[in-house]
Amino acid sequence: MTFEKLVFYILAAILVFAATRVITVRNPVHAALHLVLAFFTCAGLWLLLEAEFLAITLVLVYVGAVMVLFLFVVMMLDINLDPLREGFVRNLPVGLTVAVLMFIEMALVLRSKYFSAEAMPAPTPHAADYSNTRELGAVLYTDYVYAFEIASVILVVAIIAAIVLALRKRPGSKRQDPAEQVKVRAADRLRVIKMEAEPKD
Repeated sequence: MTFEKLVFYILAAILVFAATRVITVRNPVHAALHLVLAFFTCAGLWLLLEAEFLAITLVLVYVGAVMVLFLFVVMMLDINLDPLREGFVRNLPVGLTVAVLMFIEMALVLRSKYFSAEAMPAPTPHAADYSNTRELGAVLYTDYVYAFEIASVILVVAIIAAIVLALRKRPGSKRQDPAEQVKVRAADRLRVIKMEAEPKD
């Protein structure tokens, strides 16, 4: 066994363990921390595949931004987990059915000829000045430019939808109404008072 295979098996075992703990741990903060560990090990696997740009993007975007924000939200909100656990037994048969179907699908995919050792060509070594970032950008903005633009539009729509869903009126919170602010006149806000000058002593 080569050193590269050994590192791959170690990272894959850590990734499977972390992903399993994400869905089995009870504390949401611990689940988020296990997800951070899963992202780091995924980045290590990307490095083994010589995809340095994707690895550093995964660490910077997901670990450095998304998961930190998620951790802050989880720790700042007082989440009551009891109502979330009430429907666990009731929805357990549906969850087990979906899990079995996904397991069967993954087994069928992995047993196909495309995942055999003969179907995968040996990786060719790259030159010293090879940049996978440049290659990724060239493919992304030439062959998949329409799919990239459609995905960006979908993400913008999702961001707007999330803002609209989160923008709820809460009792006791102070809100500004831009329509009322626009209708305000200067005469309603400002009153000029003329006062006589006081004589000096």
